[in-house]
Amino acid sequence: MNETTENIIEVRDLVVRYGNRAVLDGVSFDVRRGEVFVILGGSGCGKSTLLRNLAGLMRPHSGTIRINGEDFTAMSDSRRIEVSKRLGMCFQGSALFNSLSIGDNVALPLREHTRLEESTIEIMTKIKLELVGLGGFQDYLPSALSGGMKKRAGLARAMAMDPEIILYDEPSAGLDPIVAAGLDQLIRKMQSTFNLTSVVVTHEMESVKLIADRVCMLKAGRVVGLGSLDDLHASDHPFVQQFFDRRPDEESGDESAYLKSLTGAP
Repeated sequence: MNETTENIIEVRDLVVRYGNRAVLDGVSFDVRRGEVFVILGGSGCGKSTLLRNLAGLMRPHSGTIRINGEDFTAMSDSRRIEVSKRLGMCFQGSALFNSLSIGDNVALPLREHTRLEESTIEIMTKIKLELVGLGGFQDYLPSALSGGMKKRAGLARAMAMDPEIILYDEPSAGLDPIVAAGLDQLIRKMQSTFNLTSVVVTHEMESVKLIADRVCMLKAGRVVGLGSLDDLHASDHPFVQQFFDRRPDEESGDESAYLKSLTGAP
C-alpha cells in the first residue's frame, strides 16, 4: 500500500441532479497520490455519474473537484482539456473503435493530442501494448479479441499519454473470475510500476479485496463509508453492513428499493 498522504484529487460537496433527483448529494472525499481508490455501491447509487464528473465528461450542479490543487469544475474549457490529458479513462465496454486496429486505437490519443513523429508513436504504442500483455496484437481488429483482451487494449489506450490518473468504470464487468483476477493484477502492476493513481468504480467484491487501498461507499448519492476495507467491515452503518453481508432489503428480495429510488416512490 502507498503510504503517501498527498492528495491528487479533492472532491467537496459535489451535487449532480437528473431532473429533480439528486444523483450525487453532497459527496466529499480525497484521493491520495499513488493509491488505488475504489468507489463502491449498489445499482443506481451514483458511482458512474461520479466517475464521469471526475473525468470531466459532465459538470456538477455545485461543489468542486480539484486535481493537483486546480479547480477542475470551474476552469476554462481550454485549461480543462489540458488537465484532461493527465487522465486516462477505461470504459466499461472498452469503447474501442471497431474499424481501427488495436494499434491504431492505442495510438489515437497520441495522434490527436501530440505532434510526435509517426515512428515515435508506433514505438510508444508497441510499448503500451506490451505492458498490458498484448505485444504483437497491434494489427488485430477488436472483433478478433476476447473480452479480457479488449479490456487490456482499453487500458493500453488509457496509458497512451502517460497519465497521472487512470479512471476505471467496472473493469471486471462481463469477465470470468480467472480473467477478472488477471485484470486486477494488471491494475496493481500499473499502480506500483508507474506510481499511478487509480480510481476504480466497481461492485465486484473479489476485485475490491485484491486492488483497493481505500474504499468510498455510496448509497443514494451520499458517502456512507470511507477508508480501508477493515474500516468498512468495522462500520456500524446499516447499509455498509448489509452490503458486505450480502443481505437483501428486508421488505423484499428483489430490487424494489433501487426502483423506488429512481422513481421517487414512497
